[in-house]
Amino acid sequence: MIKIAIAGRPNTGKSTLFNNLTGTRDALVHDRPGVTRDTIGGTIKNRDIQIFDTAGLENTKTEIATNSTTMALDTVVSADAILFVVDGRVGLTPADTEWARMIRRKTRAPVMLLVNKAESGKKLADVHDFYKLGFGEPVLISAEHKIGFDQIFDFIDKIAPDALNNAPVPDAPQKLKVAIMGQPNVGKSTLVNRILGQNRQIVMDMPGVTRDTVKIPANFYGRDIILMDTAGLRRKSGVRDDVETLSALKSLDAIEKSDVVILVVDATKNIENQALGIASRVYDAGKILCVALNKWDLVAPEIRDEKLLKLKHQFTNSFHQIIKPMILAISAEHGTGVKNMFRRIYEQWDISNTDAPTSLINRIIEKLIDARQPPMSRLKRPMKIKFARQTGRHPMRITINVGGASDIPESYTRYLRRGLAGELKWEHLPIIIEYKKDENPFD
Repeated sequence: MIKIAIAGRPNTGKSTLFNNLTGTRDALVHDRPGVTRDTIGGTIKNRDIQIFDTAGLENTKTEIATNSTTMALDTVVSADAILFVVDGRVGLTPADTEWARMIRRKTRAPVMLLVNKAESGKKLADVHDFYKLGFGEPVLISAEHKIGFDQIFDFIDKIAPDALNNAPVPDAPQKLKVAIMGQPNVGKSTLVNRILGQNRQIVMDMPGVTRDTVKIPANFYGRDIILMDTAGLRRKSGVRDDVETLSALKSLDAIEKSDVVILVVDATKNIENQALGIASRVYDAGKILCVALNKWDLVAPEIRDEKLLKLKHQFTNSFHQIIKPMILAISAEHGTGVKNMFRRIYEQWDISNTDAPTSLINRIIEKLIDARQPPMSRLKRPMKIKFARQTGRHPMRITINVGGASDIPESYTRYLRRGLAGELKWEHLPIIIEYKKDENPFD
């Protein structure tokens, strides 16, 4: 597949251009320079072409900026074409000249020079200065207002003429989407790099390094998946920056867009309410949750069993939606337990895509009722459970037809949920039981 990189110094509008070319809001957009740190990948709308939003190219000596620039240049060098973006209002800068010289030296890929923020010609600097970059005629665009996009698509179509409308077939199997979530500095990006087998995400021993939700196609342990590395989530009281607020919203949005959420926690510390809050959102969204106890190699062997048992009790007592939380010990740094974790995740995903036979569900329900009769309703009327069937997946949904009173207490619903989960091997899956009252035709 053809790969195109968007490059340029910070705050020229690269992320806005990426979002409008892909028809998404995957890249974080803010007026502050240097917001994008990792490389964000996507597919150009209506074309089978990959495009990458890179961090702004900087010469500063900070470790984050250095790592971001290195990753951006690696993406540019491996691209088949480059969209080099400059700020038309600011005009040509020494940084533009320096990075243009660097790109010309490192790659022979075709480059399209885009002069962004050109929606108002009155505010433009001297456009002719940009010829000095050596990329040919500057193309005036507005990434925000989608002005000049016809010329961008003409450039793209010359590079990949067969990619137009070559979108994925709707009936093709969808890749499993796995979101990596957790509080800052628990090892999310380290885990992503371990799965990818390369240093794709910036890893530093400080919180708040990852800002965007980065979607990365990967093949791990025999399956094609989409990894979603998210920004760390802190308590609201600790968030005082609007960029971090936007990052947090994107992280929470990743729950809805994922199939499975790996909640990474630091095994060397006690579980915090913030982590339980993330788990609650995952369960409420009906997604499969795997809690990854990272840095397990740093936990003293003599306290491991007690720590694991305590954590399982904490999750079990906090969430009635799940029967048996999937909590697995790993070391993202050394790779210990990572393959086993994905083996377990794949098993649960395959189970969650099946429909249980209606006859089996009813036999299980009958067995459970025989062992423990439903309680009387508040009106002292008997509750009659008549018929049950599976009516949904993700979460697993069981609809039970009832006669007479239908105000079945939550305690009995939990009893049915536990019994069904045990018989159907759904212990790690979120399960919803709903009741449908049979209408009396003589009422």
